[in-house]
Amino acid sequence: MLGSGGMLKWLWLSALVLTLDLATKAMATHYLVLYQPVPVFPGFNWMLAHNTGAAFSFLSDQSGWQRWFFSVIALVVSVGLVVWIKRLEISQRWLALALSLILGGALGNLWDRMTLGYVVDFIQVYYQQWAWPAFNLADSAIFLGAAILVADSIWGGHRGQDEGGADKTSKKSQSGKADT
Repeated sequence: MLGSGGMLKWLWLSALVLTLDLATKAMATHYLVLYQPVPVFPGFNWMLAHNTGAAFSFLSDQSGWQRWFFSVIALVVSVGLVVWIKRLEISQRWLALALSLILGGALGNLWDRMTLGYVVDFIQVYYQQWAWPAFNLADSAIFLGAAILVADSIWGGHRGQDEGGADKTSKKSQSGKADT
């Protein structure tokens, strides 16, 4: 099934992540005041922020070139992810899930960067005086996808096995004779 595009069916998840991300960013922009935290419960605030940089506001203090730099990177990575998903085998469901989450998140932040010049963040997690940088649903999807990708690469065990778990790399059949 390699190369048949059978795993492109997972793009629905990317579209869902993109839709939810853009909808929640629109609501945050409408209802929240820039950089004014709204406490939800201890350790969690809604707080609208505009990030012109990358993760943790990396390069946000630059003159504006980073908008296009990060946009090009996101576009190239997104195309690469679609190609990767297309080439997956049907048995690689966890990898498809991970890549689809990452793709949806990348597209959500790319949309912001291209249309607004910054990424809308609105979730703030903190402990006492320490606050994690604000983030959004796209960032959460990218993080979750990356975590699944790492877990799948460590514990997935899908390499060299068919869907039933049998070792495809063995040269011998179950009878012990070499396959011909």
